[in-house]
Amino acid sequence: MPRIECLITFPQSSLDLFLGGESSPEPLDNILLAAFEFDIHQVIKECSIALSNWWFVAHLTDLLDHCKLLQSHNLYFGSNMREFLLLEYASGLFAHPSLWQLGVDYFDYCPELGRVSLELHIERIPLNTEQKALKVLRICEQRQMTEQVRSICKILAMKAVRNNRLGSALSWSIRAKDAAFATLVSDRFLRDYCERGCFSDLDLIDNLGPAMMLSDRLTFLGKYREFHRMYGEKRFADAASLLLSLMTSRIAPRSFWMTLLTDALPLLEQKQVIFSAEQTYELMRCLEDLTSRRPVHGESDTEQLQDDDIETTKVEMLRLSLARNLARAIIREGSLEGS
Repeated sequence: MPRIECLITFPQSSLDLFLGGESSPEPLDNILLAAFEFDIHQVIKECSIALSNWWFVAHLTDLLDHCKLLQSHNLYFGSNMREFLLLEYASGLFAHPSLWQLGVDYFDYCPELGRVSLELHIERIPLNTEQKALKVLRICEQRQMTEQVRSICKILAMKAVRNNRLGSALSWSIRAKDAAFATLVSDRFLRDYCERGCFSDLDLIDNLGPAMMLSDRLTFLGKYREFHRMYGEKRFADAASLLLSLMTSRIAPRSFWMTLLTDALPLLEQKQVIFSAEQTYELMRCLEDLTSRRPVHGESDTEQLQDDDIETTKVEMLRLSLARNLARAIIREGSLEGS
C-alpha cells in the first residue's frame, strides 16, 4: 500500500516542482498523472481531449475491454464505451477517400450499432467510378444488405443509361431486381433496334435466362431476340409460332406490332406454307386491330399509325401476303385432309 501511495504522490510532486507554480500542466502531463493513479476512465477521457484522432483511444479501450480491465458501462444511447469509441474511429476512417474500407471492418466488430452505422455510411459514399461501386457492392452483398445493394445497382443503371450504355444499364437493373427500370431499358433496346435494324449487346440478351421474367417488356425483348435466332437457323415454323404468340399474348407493346407484322412478311413469302390458316387469321386480326386503332384489352393506344404513303404501302403488302398465304394454307390443309 505505501508503494502505491508513492507512485501516486511522487509524480504530482515532481510535476509541481517542474512547473514551479508558473504554468498549468500540459495535456500529456494530465494523461500521465491519470495513468499513475490507475484511473483508466480518466486516461481515456484525457486522451480523447488531447489527441487529434480516435485511433489510440479506440484501440486502448478495446484492449482493456478484452483484458477485462475496463469496467465498461452502457452509455445513454445504448452502446458501451468500447463500441462508442470504435464507432467514432470507424466514422473518421469513412471520411477518408482511401481508408473507408478499413472502417467497414471496425463497424463489423460493433455488435449493437455497427450494422446500422455501416448502412448509413455506405449510402453516403460517392460512387465516382464503377470499380469503387463494385467494391461497395461486394461489401453490401457479403453482409446481406439488400436495400443498399438495390440502391447502388439503381444508381449505376441510371448512370449507364445516361451514357447510352444499354447493356450495362440492363445488367444493373436486373441485378437490382428493378422491374420498372428493366422495362425502361428494354424499351430503349427496342427503340435502338428500330433505328439501327440490329441489336446491341447480343451476348447479354442471348443469356438473360430466368432474368427475362423480371418484367413483361424484358420477356418480350428476350423472346424477340429468340425469334431472330430461330429465323437465322432457318427454323421457320418455330419462328412463326413464336412471332404469333408474342402478338396474341399481348406481351409485345402495341407500338411494336407493325414491326412484328413486317417480320412476318418473309415467312409469308416462303415457298412452303409456314403459317397455318388459323395462324393467318390471327395475323389478319392483329393487322385489322392495329389499322382500325382499336385499343387492345384496355391498353392505351398512344402510338398511332402515321397516315403516310410508306405505312399505307406496308399495310397493303401485308394484306396481300396474308391473303395469298391464307389461300395456300387452305388448299394445303384441304389436300392433307383429303388424303
